[in-house]
Amino acid sequence: MSGTADGTSNRPAVAETSNRPAVAETLPDSVATNLALRWSPAAWRPYLQLARIDRPIGWWLLLLPCWWSAALAGIARHTGPDPLHLVLFLIGAIAMRGAGATYNDLVDREIDAKVERTRGRPLPSGRVSVGAAKLFLVAQTCVGAATLLGFNLFTVFTALASLLIVAIYPFMKRITSWPQAVLGLAFAWGGLMGWAAAFGSLGPPAFLIYACAIFWTMGYDTIYALQDRRDDVFAGVRSTARLFGDHVRAGVGLLYLAALVAGLWAIRAAGGGIIAHIGLVAFALHLVWQVRRLEAPGPATALMLFRANRDAGLIFFAGLALDGLAKAALG
Repeated sequence: MSGTADGTSNRPAVAETSNRPAVAETLPDSVATNLALRWSPAAWRPYLQLARIDRPIGWWLLLLPCWWSAALAGIARHTGPDPLHLVLFLIGAIAMRGAGATYNDLVDREIDAKVERTRGRPLPSGRVSVGAAKLFLVAQTCVGAATLLGFNLFTVFTALASLLIVAIYPFMKRITSWPQAVLGLAFAWGGLMGWAAAFGSLGPPAFLIYACAIFWTMGYDTIYALQDRRDDVFAGVRSTARLFGDHVRAGVGLLYLAALVAGLWAIRAAGGGIIAHIGLVAFALHLVWQVRRLEAPGPATALMLFRANRDAGLIFFAGLALDGLAKAALG
C-alpha cells in the first residue's frame, strides 16, 4: 500500500483459459480475478495498474476511515450513516487512491527500478511515459474533486487540507524510519471527513476515530513493508518494518492496541451503545489474529495479513453502522 511497501514486479503472462483474455505483465499482488484488468483492452492495463485498480485493497483501506467516521456521526445523530455520503466516499476513495498511487510512482520511479518487486510497475518498466502518467494523475484528481461537490463547504476545505500530507509522503521513506506514520496521517484522513460531512464541523469523536485509523494504518503498512525489507536495505528505503526488526510483532501489536484504545474512546465520545462495542471487540479479535500470525512471516503471509485488513475494517464499520441504525429505530 505505501510507497515503502506497495511494490510489485513482473510475472509471466497469464495463460488464456476458457474464453477469457490473457492478462499481460500481471503484477504479483494483483488480484487474479480482477475483471477490470482481465477484460480491459491491452492499452488500458498499464494505467489500471498505475491506479492500482487491479489491487482494490488500497482504496478499501482509504475508504474505511471515511465510513467509520460517517457511521460514528450516525450514532451521535441517531440516524445511522448517510447513504449518499457513503457512496460519494466510495467514488472519491477509488479516484484519489489511484491519483495518490500515480503520484507516488512518479516520485519513486528510480527507486522502484532498483527493487525486484517494484521494477515491473508501469513507469520503471517503461510501459507508461512520465508525461502520460502526469495527465492521468490530473484526470483522476478531477474525478475525486467532483465528488466533493456533494458535501458541505467545511468538508471541502477539510479534504483540501490533506493535500500537503499526501504531497510529502513519498519523500518520507528517504529521511525517516517512520514513513508509515505519515502514511497514517494521510490514509486516515477520512476519519475527519465523515464527521465533517454530517455536522459541518469537527468534534472529539472525529479526532479520536482519526487517531484510531492512524495507528491501524501504521500497523497494517508495517506488515506490508515486511515483504521488501531485504531489498529496501539496498534501495535505501526506510520503514518501521526495518526499524522494528525482530520485534515487529510487538511493534505491530502496540500500534493495533493504540488503535483499539482510540476507537473505544471515539465510541464513548459519540454515545455509542452495545452494538458498537461488540463491533470493536470483533475488530480487536481480528487484529489479534493478525499479530499471532506474524511469527517469521514470509512475503505471501505478509500480503495475506495486509489484505485481511479490509475485512477487519468492515467488521468495525458494521458495528458502528448497526449501532446508529438501532438508535434510529428506537427513536
